[in-house]
Amino acid sequence: MKGIVLAGGTGSRLFPLTKITNKHLLPIYDKPMIYYPIQTLVDAGIENIMVVTGGKNSGDFLRLLANGKGFGLKHIDYTYQEGEGGIAEALNLAEHFADGEEICVVLGDNIIERSIRGAVDAFRAQGGGARILLKEVSDAERFGVAELAGDKIVGIEEKPLRPKSHYAVTGIYMYDATVFDKIRTLVPSKRGELEITDVNNAYIHEGAMSFSFLDGWWTDAGTFDSLLRAANLVSQTLHQNSTEKHDIETTAV
Repeated sequence: MKGIVLAGGTGSRLFPLTKITNKHLLPIYDKPMIYYPIQTLVDAGIENIMVVTGGKNSGDFLRLLANGKGFGLKHIDYTYQEGEGGIAEALNLAEHFADGEEICVVLGDNIIERSIRGAVDAFRAQGGGARILLKEVSDAERFGVAELAGDKIVGIEEKPLRPKSHYAVTGIYMYDATVFDKIRTLVPSKRGELEITDVNNAYIHEGAMSFSFLDGWWTDAGTFDSLLRAANLVSQTLHQNSTEKHDIETTAV
């Protein structure tokens, strides 16, 4: 399985912070934002990774990440998205990189607490189709929302005024090679973009969509409030882990 981090776009909701840099290079507590989705993939056992970037500062990703040695990788691939054509359009740029293999896609501004290895292993075992990760939230209207019927997803609605559930679709998606065929059938939404929700609904209509629930906290970091929230969550988790480690070491002594 290969990993793809989508880190394009203009970050207009974070202007003027993004006036001179890409959103995904902004700090989340003690690391640049882009570090977190890459580490998510590495922790899941995925070592062949591409970063899809864009904007006027794309060269800074190469200066920052280089060949991925800091993550224990031998190499990172890069490709460039012109303009803002949507998540699905950005993903389509990675077709040559995927080369017929299954992929795990992480949005570059998604920060999570725990590993997704269990979900990745489950997707590998299911033999094709797609798998997404859901998280129960109190503000579902901000996200794509999954409508569930027992253990199946029957539909996903993007930013609904009246959500049919409290389960948000996180920015972590796993697809088989047919995802690129599905993208080619899409038409732009009212926003003029190719929507990833349409891709997911195509899998649902085929009966080929599975899901896992995401453990631990999750946040995006695309607004001022969520950027601050992400930094606070990372800080709290690091300090909690440090305290627990100290307590264990003290007890052992």
